[in-house]
Amino acid sequence: MDLILYAVPFFFVLIAVELLADRWRGMRSYRLADAVNSLSTGVLSTTSGLLTKGVGVLSYTFAWQHLALLELPAGQPWVWVLAFVAYDFCYYWLHRLGHERNILWAAHSVHHQSEDYNLSTALRQTSTGFIFAWLFYLPLAVLGVPPLVFVSVAALNLLYQFWVHTRHVPKLGWLEWIFITPSNHRVHHAQNPLYMDRNYGGVFIVWDRLFGTFQEEDEREPVIFGVTTPLRSWNPLWANVQFYAQLWSDARRSRLWRDKLRIWFMPTGWRPADVALRYPLGKPDLSQFQRFEVPLGLRQQVYVSVQFAVYVALGSYLLAFGASLPLAGLLLGCAWMGLGLFALGAALEDRTWALKLEVLRLAANVPLVALAVPWGLWAANSWAWPVLLAYSVASGIGLWWLRGAGIRLGAAAR
Repeated sequence: MDLILYAVPFFFVLIAVELLADRWRGMRSYRLADAVNSLSTGVLSTTSGLLTKGVGVLSYTFAWQHLALLELPAGQPWVWVLAFVAYDFCYYWLHRLGHERNILWAAHSVHHQSEDYNLSTALRQTSTGFIFAWLFYLPLAVLGVPPLVFVSVAALNLLYQFWVHTRHVPKLGWLEWIFITPSNHRVHHAQNPLYMDRNYGGVFIVWDRLFGTFQEEDEREPVIFGVTTPLRSWNPLWANVQFYAQLWSDARRSRLWRDKLRIWFMPTGWRPADVALRYPLGKPDLSQFQRFEVPLGLRQQVYVSVQFAVYVALGSYLLAFGASLPLAGLLLGCAWMGLGLFALGAALEDRTWALKLEVLRLAANVPLVALAVPWGLWAANSWAWPVLLAYSVASGIGLWWLRGAGIRLGAAAR
């Protein structure tokens, strides 16, 4: 049973509740473009995860079958408790090194790029974390934690982390000493020098207290969310490659082969001396901090919101039936999802070419479905054609609605 899939509706209900709390309390925790960008990276992560999650599961299962030192019984409650605590310990070190090493930060930075902090931020996840994450959980396999238990406690750990991404919950007294709470996780998402690289636990804050990485939220130092190298984009694909691109650029520019190789595994922020000299990066002045914003009209926002809702539905379909789809169908579905989210990101940024890209996306629906049916993306359902045709026509009407108001996607010269 996929616990995350079943939890998705509750995620969106809680996001709606937080939006109401925002309005009631006069806070501004949400901006449409930022929330859509966070959710887009989450949708992209879950759909691409259908292709990549096997890396972690298969490697863990192989290690458990061949290297396990103990035979821990999955039916015993104490095994689940042990696995839950041990998983969070492994997560702490994955998370900590994810901040302390360039190559790992390149994946994890996606989760920190939002300059807002709300429940949609919790769903902002990387699509490339699978590359190295599995290595950190092999000790559990060697210990003898069965794969079923491992997968389950991993899901429970992730589910717990959802609720701590909010500004509406204050400090929680003695719980702050044991568990990750909204207060000490707000610290983790800060770019203030006082708070950076602190509070790495997923469920338990005790690891941070033990290993010297704990920092309490200080009322005298308001948290400024985001990363010191701002994304400045609403594009979920660029969000996933931004820091990789920076590392690649520095590696290519360096004159020393040693530096070209070691930059990937050096502490986060390290750059070859010759590159840093020729291409210096400015330090952010948080006293002048302004969140990234691209002004959009109400109709543009409504259009993008509706289109994104359709893509959430498609992502939910892929999650629900992904296990039964052939590889070709999964690849097509992920490509389709990526194209749509890329187009919506361009619309949110008001790129001059956003309208052309949106028309191309809608026009591509028919030939894509022609391939999707035999490849199993729609499980050969007869309603695929008429539903997609109706959706494309309705989207075209939406574009006409924008034009009728003298508005078009990509109106700004950016």
